[in-house]
Amino acid sequence: MRTRDAIRLILVLASVLLMWLIANMPINIQLKIKDTKDILGLLKPTPAHAVVTPANKCGLSKECPADHFPFRIKSGAANVIGPKICFDGKIVMSNALNNVGSGLNILLVNGQTGEIIKAESFNMYAGDVKGLLEFLKAIKPGTIIIVASYDEPATNMNDEIREIFTRFGSSMIKSVQYRDNWLFIGAEGIEEKSPFEKHLKNAQDTNIYDGWPEMIEMDGCFPKKI
Repeated sequence: MRTRDAIRLILVLASVLLMWLIANMPINIQLKIKDTKDILGLLKPTPAHAVVTPANKCGLSKECPADHFPFRIKSGAANVIGPKICFDGKIVMSNALNNVGSGLNILLVNGQTGEIIKAESFNMYAGDVKGLLEFLKAIKPGTIIIVASYDEPATNMNDEIREIFTRFGSSMIKSVQYRDNWLFIGAEGIEEKSPFEKHLKNAQDTNIYDGWPEMIEMDGCFPKKI
């Protein structure tokens, strides 16, 4: 048998074996393979007449009203994967952008225009909280405050810091403790408690990582007028 024919036979047998393996895989694995093939461009293109719905900003399931900003926030995962903040359709804080760190990751946004004012991270385990206090006290009325925790958000968090976040609309900050996960969106000048907040306790019986709770995520539409 010539070398070319032998190679062709091997390829045919390998293809048959691969098809048999896929056919006998659990459905969740098949779906992952389908997604991979889609990424590689191996699936057939969408027909020209098919209706393709454009994705909403930040991947929301529905479009926000004109007087609201879309957002999606993810906390960090253990001390390995940093948080991610998408605001008004743009990723503004993430590992890829190299602007997140252990502790509290805070984004400040103009509450009327959506303009990004500042993005900072504050180490709450080994850092000096004076810098965080100065940062928080300088926030002007009408500013949206977005917070995503990573790794350890609470070791050096004192009562003054907690009171400031309470003023911004937080109802959970006083319960945030060592290695908890916390997400929050509020504003300076808000007149009531913010509905946009999540808190997951670090608890040995529920943690999915060794010493940390699972990542938490939150999305929605935040009003422009505060």
